[in-house]
Amino acid sequence: MARRKLIHEGTLILDSEGLSKLLSDDEQVVAMTAEARSRGMEAVISALTIIEAVHARTPKPRLNWVLSGLRVIPVGDEEARAASKLLMDAGLHGHKYAIDAAVAEAAVRQHRPVVMLTSDIDDMAKLCGDRVRLVAV
Repeated sequence: MARRKLIHEGTLILDSEGLSKLLSDDEQVVAMTAEARSRGMEAVISALTIIEAVHARTPKPRLNWVLSGLRVIPVGDEEARAASKLLMDAGLHGHKYAIDAAVAEAAVRQHRPVVMLTSDIDDMAKLCGDRVRLVAV
């Protein structure tokens, strides 16, 4: 039997709050993630989102299971420079907004359409502009 090629119909990216809610089995975020996947969207996070969202009480088996279903986008030198440019263009400082900028940078270079689940609509709008549809969680 031949394998069907996955057709990407866009990308769903989760910020820290999106990942936290997915880890805690939040009904709304689980449903939105499942809906996105059913539409052929790839679910992704920035590697830095793991650092921001995970804490001592995060169940490691649950974390590993959730991460196994997400593509984790690495942050290297090129990505850091691009995130820094987003910060400058938005008039924001990396001291407070570094991880948001890395998440935004990852989002703007994904296969479109891109939808981000975030609790930080205002700052993400400054960083992503109209290139990413922001959904409050």
